[in-house]
Order: sequence, then structure tokens, then C-alpha cells
Amino acid sequence: MVKKLFWLSIVLLFAVNVSNAQTEAPKHADEIMKAAYKEAKAADKNIFLIFHATWCGWCKRLEKAMQSNELKKIFEDNFVIVHLDVDERGEKIKEFENPGGKELMAKLGGEKSGLPFYAFLTSAGAKLSDSNVMENNQNIGYPGSKEEIEAFTKLLSGASIKLDENQIEAVTDYLVQNAPKPAPAAH
Repeated sequence: MVKKLFWLSIVLLFAVNVSNAQTEAPKHADEIMKAAYKEAKAADKNIFLIFHATWCGWCKRLEKAMQSNELKKIFEDNFVIVHLDVDERGEKIKEFENPGGKELMAKLGGEKSGLPFYAFLTSAGAKLSDSNVMENNQNIGYPGSKEEIEAFTKLLSGASIKLDENQIEAVTDYLVQNAPKPAPAAH
């Protein structure tokens, strides 16, 4: 009987913890940014702010590139990286979307840009640049084409305090080697 009560209490404790974890609301964008400004100032870095969503395949691809063995240290050494979840759908809004994220994205010029949209900010919150640098002020999104890769690395160079030519070359090489393959021609 004691053994059954012990295991029942463990199961109930686990269920309560899982339930609490699932009901914790995402942090407000203002709270996240306040911490990022503080961290950036202390580390003498600028902020690489990325707006994304759980359903966004290009967002996941950018995250994978930035977390790769080849690039992770470069990005972490040069930027305070912040992700804000926006444009979720249905139940995922409450679970993942950062309140205030859409408003900040619009304020930074990304309201009609698609995802991922990103902006580079100083530790004081001043916008240095954003990903709307392609022809007709279009968003780069994931830098997959030659033109997008060039624009992306130019943004990185202009937004970083410490980024050097070898690091830019490493980012360029990774993106070129991992560029999306063109779709086969229809017959």
C-alpha cells in the first residue's frame, strides 16, 4: 500500500509539473528586449533580433545555420541573439507567441515582410538595419540565393562591432554550401 501511494504521488507530482510548464505564458517582448539591451551593453555587442514562428520552415533553416558547428561561435561572439515568436495560429498563439512581438516587428518595419524578419539594434535600442534590403524593399528572409547571401553578410558586417573578414567568409561559405536546391523543372 505504501509503495502504491509513493508511486501515485510521483505520478501526480509529474502531472502537475507538466501542466504548469504548459500553461506558463511566453514572456512579453518588452521584458525580453530589456534583458537583451542590458546584456548587449555589458558585452559591448549589438542585438540580432529575429522574428519567427513555429510553423516557419525558413525560420528553422536560419536557426539551424546559426546553431551549426561552423557558425554558432561567430554569431554568439558578435551579437546578442534574440528570438521573438510572432504570427502563430490557433492554440499556438497562447503557447508560443510573445505578446508585443507583432507591434515591435511593425515598429521596426517588418509588418508586411514575412518571416523570418530580422533587425539589428544597438544596446540602447536604436535600429541599425533590417532584412528589408532586397529589390523593392523586400525581406531577405533566409539568405539562400547569391544576392540574398551578399545582402545578409553586408548586414552582418555593418551591424557588428567586432566581426572580421574571416568570420564573414565563414558565414558566406556555409550559406553557399547549404543553399536551397532549385526545384526540378517541370516537363
